[in-house]
Amino acid sequence: MAFSLTELETIVADRGSATDGSSYTASLLARGPAKCAQKFGEEAVETVIAALSADRQELTKEAADALYHLLVLLRACELPLSAVMAELEQRTSRSGLEEKASRKSTAP
Repeated sequence: MAFSLTELETIVADRGSATDGSSYTASLLARGPAKCAQKFGEEAVETVIAALSADRQELTKEAADALYHLLVLLRACELPLSAVMAELEQRTSRSGLEEKASRKSTAP
């Protein structure tokens, strides 16, 4: 069986509850959602840079970092991965263009 985001979410939860100072995940979560969001943003930018450089190995590493930091951010915000997956499932019930057109515009 392939490793899944659900398994990674469980690892983030387990490591996030460590209290002995041995967990990077716990140290991020202790700094709150804003720090977790900042770290996710940094990793997202690094993923874009790796994609633009056409270095597949670097893109693989940065994409893994981005996914990890996204799950840490979701944990910090107390939003389960299942909620995100349910949203994706709902969106994929129609074409991407239909789904995007159905969103309310935030423009004035």
